[in-house]
Amino acid sequence: MLNNYYLLKAIGPPENDPVAHGKPRIKEPSSYVLPERLPSTNIFLREAYASLEQAHLHQLRHYVDDEPYNDDVDEVGEAQDEEITVNPLETPIGTPSPSSSRFKTLSETLRNRRLSFPLGQSQQRQASPWKDPEPYEVLRAVERKDLIYLSEVRDRAFHLLLRKTGDVTPLLHAMRIGSSHRDVAIILVGALSRWVNNLDDDEVQKPRTKLLLKALRTNLKLAIDYGLQSSQSDLLASFLQTLIMSEGEKWVWNQVSNVGLALRSTPEEGKPVETAELAVRAFTTRELGKAAAIASLEDYIANATADLLMMAAWDVASQSVGGDPIPVYCFARDERVYSVFVSRTQEHKDAIFKSCTRRLRWQIKLLERALKGRNLTFRRKVEMLRAEMDTGSGP
Repeated sequence: MLNNYYLLKAIGPPENDPVAHGKPRIKEPSSYVLPERLPSTNIFLREAYASLEQAHLHQLRHYVDDEPYNDDVDEVGEAQDEEITVNPLETPIGTPSPSSSRFKTLSETLRNRRLSFPLGQSQQRQASPWKDPEPYEVLRAVERKDLIYLSEVRDRAFHLLLRKTGDVTPLLHAMRIGSSHRDVAIILVGALSRWVNNLDDDEVQKPRTKLLLKALRTNLKLAIDYGLQSSQSDLLASFLQTLIMSEGEKWVWNQVSNVGLALRSTPEEGKPVETAELAVRAFTTRELGKAAAIASLEDYIANATADLLMMAAWDVASQSVGGDPIPVYCFARDERVYSVFVSRTQEHKDAIFKSCTRRLRWQIKLLERALKGRNLTFRRKVEMLRAEMDTGSGP
């Protein structure tokens, strides 16, 4: 049977066929849709560089026995460091702009004119020989908020900022006055931290420096107790550095020995990165005792963890090839341990290749490669080392 409804509908609708009249659908107004903003180019470059470094570290286990410490790896790393910091939008340094040239000419002219004038009374006073002020004069400068005078004392007679007069030091005096002198206390804490960070290696072993470090440690601990670490970000790290440099040598060598045992162990048993990090965290917890304070020390903990790994690796290698140990005063002071570590391994690279085990040679290469450069933070570098040393199978 055929259905002829469509033919009849084409001829015309019947009179009794109801016609549906529905309401027209309301069209929704269109709106603009913006995609989520992509990260900046620097973030992509940093992530790409980290992935590249992790891939290189993963390949090192296959090339340990090729040759003793191929310098091509370092050259490639340096080329990558230079390439990743290039900004194509920057103006070349060698072609100064006309405005900078005019400013330089004007500044030189003003300087020459100023130098040609006779010295005033203030300049004559500055040219006179320096004489250390009395302790009460330093305390009076704290009360008067004479920051220029305190800066001059910092540069010319730093020990006066640590000297105790009665039962008070300049920093403690500023903190006892109250909130009105909080800015003075912060400036004094910054001066103490700056002195620790810029202390020369030759000065660390002197008896006078040891006394200054002990006095400095006391002042920094007082500042931490008063809660100044919220305004001075490097206060806690400076305190721990001072503590290590003044009387932490025994602790450092004990941890170097423990991490060295982990480096010698099998991959299934020894976890050197975890051993070093747990030791540093236990040390900071014992000395500070505040979870909030320790949470702000992640950069210092990562730096100290990396330094323990390098000092332990060189300690194990030096038992076979000889050589001086890495000094303790370099510990957790940016890249000082890394510089000494690289110089030691490069000096004895042939002896290391002949005398050390294959796994130790791989660990030394791993540390040299992972901790090189400043494009990655210490925390990221330690995580890369953890992926290879603690969870990787090794060579």
